[in-house]
Amino acid sequence: MVDIGNTRVHLLQGGEIIHISKERLFRQYGEHRLCYINVNHTLDATLESKRNWTNLAQFLSIEGEYDTMGVDRKAICLSYENGIFVDAGSAITVDIVKKGHYIGGYILPGIKEYLKAYRSISPVLEVEINKTCNISKLPKKTSEAISYGIISSIISSIKKERIAHKLPLYLTGGDGEWLALFFKEATYDEGLLFKGLQNATKDKIC
Repeated sequence: MVDIGNTRVHLLQGGEIIHISKERLFRQYGEHRLCYINVNHTLDATLESKRNWTNLAQFLSIEGEYDTMGVDRKAICLSYENGIFVDAGSAITVDIVKKGHYIGGYILPGIKEYLKAYRSISPVLEVEINKTCNISKLPKKTSEAISYGIISSIISSIKKERIAHKLPLYLTGGDGEWLALFFKEATYDEGLLFKGLQNATKDKIC
């Protein structure tokens, strides 16, 4: 199974997730039989030309979904019957599922996009994120203030949903593992999306 994102390709192979470039995907696996989902629409025509490849989007459906909901978000929401699902990648998506029904969700910029926005305001605000930022104490330094602003805005919005819905919290994506450290009883699972794909395609082509 393959998850083709906007920046990277994630391939589930022999129970292991490997991360490769789009170029390597087509070069190395072009003649293989593959099942995939894709959010990079510049590749749609190329993917449709691959006769041995199957688009799993046709199997992804969750009660309560909306028309333009991304296939990657659907897949993650199908991983468990109940949960708050956070995918921290190029964008940060937060989606809520209760008893298999999609309640709703929202999208935040990814960490890199937050930092890019600060850089666009002033060169003085060009910093790296401090992943160990203490968000329980207000900072007195510009670089720390930016990290605090980014991290606390993400964390507080998710905590608000946890209080409202009282559901398990699952995180995935490139920045999901360290963001999980800011929560009690949070589960980081790199393979959350693939778990959802497997649930959706049982007894089907993949």
